[in-house]
Amino acid sequence: MAGVDVGGGGKGGKKALDSEINMVPFIDLLMVTIAFLLITAVWSHMSRINANAQVPGPPRPDEEITQVEPEPSLHVEMRDQNNFKLIWKTGSTVVIEKSVPRKAEETRDATGKVTGSKYPELANEVEEQWKATGKHRDASDRKFDQAVLHTDNDTKFSDIVAVIDAIYKTHRPFNSGKPGDLVPAFNVTFAVN
Repeated sequence: MAGVDVGGGGKGGKKALDSEINMVPFIDLLMVTIAFLLITAVWSHMSRINANAQVPGPPRPDEEITQVEPEPSLHVEMRDQNNFKLIWKTGSTVVIEKSVPRKAEETRDATGKVTGSKYPELANEVEEQWKATGKHRDASDRKFDQAVLHTDNDTKFSDIVAVIDAIYKTHRPFNSGKPGDLVPAFNVTFAVN
């Protein structure tokens, strides 16, 4: 506790008027104020955007930019209950479009219980089209061809896994240090409606 002398007491035999002021609430208020200032200082720093006057464009106006042709990507649409659509696109341009029957072969465990399904016709057609259209075939090429799987919200997870497995059946050589190493030819992403 702190004490404050307000003067007084002295001549005339009067009693001195000493009071005690409780400093704990003052220190609490000071700590809360410091904490508030520190936190808001960090937030104001995080909300800053670095901006400059540079505009998008070539680094040098006298140089011409060479246009890079987008790579083809495989789009597998499984919205139809009877067919898969395999569409190779370069950018937004459709290069090849083919329909494959959606015939599932059930996989069973040792007891005969159905554990999933496979789409061998889809796997064969994806491999044939990759051999004709795929860009990344060399073992030293670190990139992979892209496959986009288009599904509905109500598509069963087991069907999605079976289609991904069918896409992953297509393999290509890849230099990973082991001779004769094969990896799936596609990176698969989703587009769900």
